[in-house]
Amino acid sequence: MPAVSGHMCVVGDFAWDVLIRTNSELLRGGDTFGEVMLTPGGSAANVAVWASRAGQPTDFIGKIGRDRFGQLAQEDLDRERVGIHFVETDAHLTGSVAVFVDHTGERSMVSGHGADFYLLPSELPRDVLRATNHLHLTAWSFFVDPPRAAVREAARIAKQAGASLSFDPGSFQMIGEMGVPQFLSVTRDLGIDIFLPNKEEGSMLTGGLTDPSEIAAALGELYPGALIMLKLDADGALVWHDGTGTHIPAGTNNLVDATGAGDSFAGGFIGLLARMDRADGQVLRQAMACGTAMASLAIESFSPRRLVETTTNEIADRVRRLHGMVHYNLFEMFGA
Repeated sequence: MPAVSGHMCVVGDFAWDVLIRTNSELLRGGDTFGEVMLTPGGSAANVAVWASRAGQPTDFIGKIGRDRFGQLAQEDLDRERVGIHFVETDAHLTGSVAVFVDHTGERSMVSGHGADFYLLPSELPRDVLRATNHLHLTAWSFFVDPPRAAVREAARIAKQAGASLSFDPGSFQMIGEMGVPQFLSVTRDLGIDIFLPNKEEGSMLTGGLTDPSEIAAALGELYPGALIMLKLDADGALVWHDGTGTHIPAGTNNLVDATGAGDSFAGGFIGLLARMDRADGQVLRQAMACGTAMASLAIESFSPRRLVETTTNEIADRVRRLHGMVHYNLFEMFGA
């Protein structure tokens, strides 16, 4: 795997999340008290924000409507110090997603087809893609066209210019609807360097395997040369490369809202790698700790942008907690 260092760019979806959380089981056909919140989201945009919060200079390329929600999207990413490269359109509204979080912390989502679903290859800022050192893509742009054609073209441009590439294949339900053979046919030829599935996605792509090490090894065969970063929810994460796996435990068992956990992990993990000038075993373990720490902070609050309110000291404290669970040094990344 090439070193992931320098400037980072994320291409994909920005959407506004309407978060709905109930305090008890949803009463079908009746009324239930809970919380309703509007927050900025979109898997790709979330990764860009978390990477920026990890201290990594990051650009975002996406498409929004020429509407008030589009204006708010630009204000949000500007506030997060993410470089903005939005395509604006009058033909479609800025994307939105309804996110239902039940009383156990698990979430279900209903995604509308907003402007982010209509990004075209011709609209890509090619100079930005050629200048980036690392490109991150999420599967939400691969399930339908035209965004699939756009992100595949983005990958071609960036890889041709020498960038490394990471990819998150969520979600497993959408992979199932698309069909595993079709999904593999549009992702295996991208030249992926870092592959970041969760256990359900990994299992689906490998024919129903359930053991994490077996899943990771099989994914390594499907995506030759890629570092496999298998997210295991409450069981932490497993990184697999060159036939060897390294496990790190979860940073918390206090699940309030799982929305955005995978995005926060990806942003922290890739953001830390991109800040370093090498990608050896120690750096990979540090990146795993950074991703795990950010994901653990994200799930302890009712919002996918929990880190907006999080300080560097809180992150460092969470890394110290992780250090107590493992046998290698995790402090170097924060100088703690």
